Amino acid sequence: MPDNDKPRSALAEFPPAYFSMVMATGIVSIASMMQGFLFFAHSLLWLNAALYAILWAITLVRLGLYPGRFLSDLRDHLRAPGFFTMIAATCVLGSQFMLLRQWFQVAAGLLAAGLLLWLALLYAVLAAIMTKRVKPSLEQGIHGLWLVAVVATQSVSILCTRVAASLLNFSEILLFLALCLFLLGSMFYLLIMGLIFYRFLFFALAPEAVTPPYWINMGAAAISTLAGATLILNGAGSASLESMKSFILGFILFFWSFATWWIPLLLILGAWRYVVHRFPVSYDPQHWGMVFPLGMYTVCTYELARALKLEFLLEVPRFFVYAALLAWVATFIGLLKSIIAAFSSVRNPHPG
Repeated sequence: MPDNDKPRSALAEFPPAYFSMVMATGIVSIASMMQGFLFFAHSLLWLNAALYAILWAITLVRLGLYPGRFLSDLRDHLRAPGFFTMIAATCVLGSQFMLLRQWFQVAAGLLAAGLLLWLALLYAVLAAIMTKRVKPSLEQGIHGLWLVAVVATQSVSILCTRVAASLLNFSEILLFLALCLFLLGSMFYLLIMGLIFYRFLFFALAPEAVTPPYWINMGAAAISTLAGATLILNGAGSASLESMKSFILGFILFFWSFATWWIPLLLILGAWRYVVHRFPVSYDPQHWGMVFPLGMYTVCTYELARALKLEFLLEVPRFFVYAALLAWVATFIGLLKSIIAAFSSVRNPHPG
């Protein structure tokens, strides 16, 4: 391929899942805020707003120049779930503005955008996949990125709950919507997780198949925990929530327990991939799919401890936030290095 065609090729193949970078940066920012790292939290907010704008600009240019490639991604079992990161990124950024700046209008606008994206993308992707004539086997078609459907749904639920307090006339409606989305996201997790677990147990698992997005196995359970805990902490006085409070508390503990259970197993699988089989470690956009769950586990544990009034659990996020911060910094440095390398190759295609 000629060197001047490389940027065009990269744009044509730009993964829709790159919005996971915004998801990861946003949740690490929120985790930092909850642990008192305010300068870092606010810095990541403004960085995230810039990243969000850049990714949308790239996405819209790609749609304009390569509409066929863009639309074909909607029917691809491997790439289509990446579109759900657009929904989650929008709502995580909205939660950042709500928690760090108390900018209710911005958060409400991002909630409206998130809801529209959820309706458009979730149904578009599922309809395109369901009506596809030729489909891959379960072994080839199911992977951790499908759980972003859970993350997207729960992220809308969380932002609904947070915005409800500032829109008193619509508070009950938003809380009811948040509750329904929390239950829907929980159902999605149980359905998709069953397929992934079946794939893990009954099909051969190659080291190259154990990609970072499998950390969303844990992250999707963690955000389900957070969605329920946010309802408990912000839904006082809601008729629809008061009657279900005990049920929600039990359900979020169920999800948190499952998220916690996943962590040692994912570490073992990672060691099997990188240590036993010596799989090379290099920057990949998929690594953002590992950063996000680490940040989300920090935040969900903090909010769960508050919802259940279990102070001893607060020790977990105090430790875990450093894992999230370290993972974010390492991945961001990898991104910068890859950008510099790509820019250098375009500027100097024949260094010899």
